[in-house]
Amino acid sequence: MVDMGATTRNAASRRDHARGDAAIAGPIVDIRPADDVAMAQYEAFCVKAVHGAPQHPLWIRAWVMAAGADAITVTLHRNGRAAVALVLEITRKGPFRVASFPAGQHANGNFVACAAGLDGPLTGDDVRALERAIRAARPDIDLIELERQKPHLDGKANPLGGFATMQSPNISLATDLSGGMEATLDRMNGKRKRKKYRAQLRKLEAAGGHRWFEAKTAEDVDRLMNAFYTLKAARFRKRGIPDVFAQAEVKAFFRSLFIEALEQSPPPFTLYGLEVAGEIHNVKGFSVISNGLISEFCAMRDDDRSLSPGFFLDYEVMQESCAKGMTIYDFSVGDEEYKRSWCDIETWFFETLLPLTAKGRMLFAYKVARARAVGFVKSNKALWDLARRVRTRLGGGTAATSETGKDG
Repeated sequence: MVDMGATTRNAASRRDHARGDAAIAGPIVDIRPADDVAMAQYEAFCVKAVHGAPQHPLWIRAWVMAAGADAITVTLHRNGRAAVALVLEITRKGPFRVASFPAGQHANGNFVACAAGLDGPLTGDDVRALERAIRAARPDIDLIELERQKPHLDGKANPLGGFATMQSPNISLATDLSGGMEATLDRMNGKRKRKKYRAQLRKLEAAGGHRWFEAKTAEDVDRLMNAFYTLKAARFRKRGIPDVFAQAEVKAFFRSLFIEALEQSPPPFTLYGLEVAGEIHNVKGFSVISNGLISEFCAMRDDDRSLSPGFFLDYEVMQESCAKGMTIYDFSVGDEEYKRSWCDIETWFFETLLPLTAKGRMLFAYKVARARAVGFVKSNKALWDLARRVRTRLGGGTAATSETGKDG
């Protein structure tokens, strides 16, 4: 790891900052290793800031601890006040070093922490200051890669929206729960869904009875996460896809995340499970936002699809969310039939790529070309179905069905 000072800024700005000058000419950027002191400062900023779930201090602390991540905190100041803060994890990808949001592909719906009173998006001067500061503090970083960013959160535009390199190839789908569960069903083929729900209740009772529940203890978390890993691994094997949850650091991260979340009120992350005849048939992990839930992952048993555990648990958690006054049930990234059957909100994430070296510019060009190719394939149903079948065969899988099937 490259050594760095506590802050990175030019001498003139440093003198102005020390005087408390309210008319600082340009942005000031602080770069620090993500140690306990820097993370305490980041956490204090986030108390009143708008930020995505993967930018929650609990998420970042859990990942840095579990993965032993090489991470830095980056804070941009305007007029002597912190305006935007983010934590970047530096990883090696072949011959390149890339700075990205912590937890990589597990981080979806990213939104950098920004002051609630931030007056407008980042400017070109802001972004150039960030690039210069990071390049000076960590000259080993070739590319800053900020993937799957939300364009808006809590009524605020993403401060990096003006510097989107490209649209993410995957859409995010959500359900508007405004008006409550009955109003939601009325907009979503409610007659069919209510009929299916009643039928599932009968089937579940005939199968030995059921219980759906939210994890409230560390023991609940361990039970649900262990079931999730088993179910998800089986699903990935069937589809011929590498298991992105198999690594020990990933398992340690999620265990810490959901257990530590239990100590906060309300918990910023939570787990739900569906138990049938004493066995777990479905597990869903959520991040909790101001007005709803965002699904981070799910997995279910596939040996008796007539029980539709995915549909049933979504229905129950939506009902509970409506009773709590929530207005959003977000299925997050990925376009699947069962999501489409519920969703009336589409969101396209965006990606920001900032090359810092000549090597970084090479990687930048490759990633842009690859993203365009993936987007083209996914926008064509025939091509995407073919790609999934080929992927399954090459991976040794036996099926290329959707993650949960229609309506779960």
